[in-house]
Amino acid sequence: MRGLRLDRLRVTRGDAVLVDLDLAVAPGEVVTIMGPSGSGKSTALAAIIGTLAPAFRQSGRILLDGRDVTPLPTRSRRIGLLFQDDVLFPHLSVAGNLGFGLPPSIRGGERRARIEEALALADLAGFADRDPATLSGGQRARVALMRTLLAEPAALLLDEPFSRLDAELRAQIRGFVLGRARQVGLPVVLVSHDPEDAAAAGGRIVAPAGIRNPGRATP
Repeated sequence: MRGLRLDRLRVTRGDAVLVDLDLAVAPGEVVTIMGPSGSGKSTALAAIIGTLAPAFRQSGRILLDGRDVTPLPTRSRRIGLLFQDDVLFPHLSVAGNLGFGLPPSIRGGERRARIEEALALADLAGFADRDPATLSGGQRARVALMRTLLAEPAALLLDEPFSRLDAELRAQIRGFVLGRARQVGLPVVLVSHDPEDAAAAGGRIVAPAGIRNPGRATP
């Protein structure tokens, strides 16, 4: 089965159940995990990507395209993650940042071609040699997404990546990110506390410890 499957994924800390999810996210589908701060949203993402702290206990499985990735280290899971901050490397150019996402086996002309293609898709043609510090917030967000996609993930996690943007830019970047993910056919899990993000995603809304609304989000 293609897509991301959380098979009875459960995370506890002491006696508290923070995450209790059993769901499948199909290629091109966006599922939103919503809840207030401290409700377990980011803990769910940490479990999926494999970065839970030792204080937490996890059970269940994470399946990606039918493969059990639960025992694998983060770097081997092929799951991309976008944070609130774009986390671009200040000592690298825009092209250098994009190249960081490419597999080491891609070199020379093919590497340059992949970077130029990513810039064109992000409407940033000609920005290869730019310093990331000279980019706007929206441009930085697009570079961060394209760097993630160049790593060829099989699933994408979004940890409130639009929360620091103003309302107009938020809608623009949100549309770009979700549109690209759907076009590539990635299963997406979006963490947010903003109902507008869930409405824009247009898919199911779940709480970290179980399904809150199995239907589609409405504006």
